[in-house]
Amino acid sequence: MSANGEKTTESLTGIWHGRYFYPRSLEPVSFVATLIETATRLTGAVHEPASSLDGSIVYATILGDCAGAIVAFVKTYDNLKRNPHPVEYNGVLNGDATEIEGTWRIKGYWSGTFLMIRSPGKAVSVSRKAVEQV
Repeated sequence: MSANGEKTTESLTGIWHGRYFYPRSLEPVSFVATLIETATRLTGAVHEPASSLDGSIVYATILGDCAGAIVAFVKTYDNLKRNPHPVEYNGVLNGDATEIEGTWRIKGYWSGTFLMIRSPGKAVSVSRKAVEQV
């Protein structure tokens, strides 16, 4: 996919590192997402630090779509007692399919921005393949 909405051969499948930002001066939250793209469907899992200071981790699932450069998914936390509200993400994929940037929102509560960057491992494997073909 490219920023102009054209489909490329790049799949979103892989490990992505990200941060989401709150609308006020709260610290951003880092997360790791494992995405699996099948045609235009997007599924996956996320883990991130809990909002408490006890060092625990929270987990969530992702279900969404991608069309051209537009990526949209809903993140649902596994422990619904802790955070019962699904989080809607809407973003745009950059031209080389290495970044997704956009906004997130919990209807009626919060909204903010996010940035996801593809794991460096993806770039290393692509470089290695290019060298092997020479």
